Amino acid sequence: MKITLKLFASLTDYLPPDARRSNIVELEVDSGASILQIIEPFGLPMKLVHLVLVNGHYINPEDRATRSLVEGDVLAIWPPIAGG
Repeated sequence: MKITLKLFASLTDYLPPDARRSNIVELEVDSGASILQIIEPFGLPMKLVHLVLVNGHYINPEDRATRSLVEGDVLAIWPPIAGG
C-alpha cells in the first residue's frame, strides 16, 4: 500500500537526498505496518521522534508500535524543538 511520509526540521537529513528539499517521500509499505516499522529503515533516533501525526491526528508514544496505517495515510514527524 502507498503512504506519504513527511519529516520536518533536522529529521529531513534522514530522507533520501532527492526528497530532502521537499521533506516528503511516497512509500510502498506492507499492509498493517506500524508507525515504528515504517520509520525503522530511515534510522531515525527515537529521542528525535517527538511529535507524530497520522492525517493530522496526534499519536501517543505508547501507541506508535501498534498503530497501523492504511492506504493513503500521511505520516508526519517532527523532532523536539527548542527556541526562545
